Amino acid sequence: MNSSILIDISQLRVGMYIQLDVGWLHHPFPVSSFRVAAAEQIATLRELGLTEVRYFPKKSDPELRELVPAAWSVPEMKASSSSAPEAATATATVDPEAQRRRELLEAQNRTLAACNQRFGEATRQYQALERVVSEHPDQARTKGETLVSGCVAELLENGDSVIRLLSEGVGERNALHPINVMVISLLLGRALGMKSAELHDLGIAALIHDLGKLKLPPNLRQPTPSMIPMERTRYETHVAESVTLATRMRLPESVITAVARHHEMADGSGFPLRLSGPDLGRASQVLALVNRYDRMCNPANGVDALTPHEALSVIFAQLKARFDSVVLGAFIRMMGVYPPGSIVQLVNDRYAIVASVNSSRPLRPKVIVHDSRMPKDEAPILDLETVPELGIRRSLKPAQLPRDALDYLSPRQRICYFFERAVSPGPEEAGS
Repeated sequence: MNSSILIDISQLRVGMYIQLDVGWLHHPFPVSSFRVAAAEQIATLRELGLTEVRYFPKKSDPELRELVPAAWSVPEMKASSSSAPEAATATATVDPEAQRRRELLEAQNRTLAACNQRFGEATRQYQALERVVSEHPDQARTKGETLVSGCVAELLENGDSVIRLLSEGVGERNALHPINVMVISLLLGRALGMKSAELHDLGIAALIHDLGKLKLPPNLRQPTPSMIPMERTRYETHVAESVTLATRMRLPESVITAVARHHEMADGSGFPLRLSGPDLGRASQVLALVNRYDRMCNPANGVDALTPHEALSVIFAQLKARFDSVVLGAFIRMMGVYPPGSIVQLVNDRYAIVASVNSSRPLRPKVIVHDSRMPKDEAPILDLETVPELGIRRSLKPAQLPRDALDYLSPRQRICYFFERAVSPGPEEAGS
């Protein structure tokens, strides 16, 4: 059994294994028990106002085990029957925290599983639409309207929504892009103040914007730098083909117009008509931005993929003129500086991946933290909303991660999102 003693914070040294007898969400460390690895951690503990910490000599570096005098010792539970009450008390001080941690993790996993399931089902519904659109356009319209109506209703009922990064491999691969674009477009449309009818039309346009690519050979469905002019021209015909299918589906003019202009840019550099800002409707402006963002995160060639943070940075720094300023501003506010899927380093030097962002409080996302002391499937999930002193220092590329952190965090090869209702943290979660 590992005995512990309470020591004064002044006696704390690098290499000591300690346990914090405060709630898991009331300190900035991913776990409550850990070996002190740096002087910065000691400084953080002092800043928390702690006067004592629980020290485990047997788990600490050997040279530190005899540094702390026994006078600081607190009676520890023994294996004898006479100490059963003390054992029960000691267990009670540790187990509730462990139980709470498990419950939080289980709740996170349940909500993630629900989002994965809904996204996967949406991809299957889209595939069903694709299969019938050429021969039975009315059936395709019904399938699309059913899917979008359900998403719009859920979104409007949610109040604040959380944008979730989904599990690797979720959904049907050839349907990931249209569902991703639909989900993000609906979230952005709502952030821009669109009402139910507008959101419905936007969602339909986002869902079917690339249907015309069914008429293209597979090698021409994604633009590449190596395309020759003839191939590029052929690729661009997918817009007209999508408009034709939308017309045969007897969709509203607003939907058809948005589809027709989803590659037009505010500065006139888009296609097929090189329209500019004043000629573009709000729905097509949303589609143009979201479509570009998703393609940057999920290109045809995976080696060209940008992290969500990189994609957002490139759009803002290099492509800003191509997008409506109001729409781009709302998008950045909604996704945050570090959208879900971004690889980051926290101010305490720990590595993490952004798991979700509350669309109304995007600067304090939830992150999954690399902690080699915890199994990968029990990785700590930290809500930065509840620990304002612990923030994000910088964004990283997956290649910049140490090997163990890369394997642990498993950055997604494909970035997919869905939404869920935001739950405001209670007093305990909020650190009050």
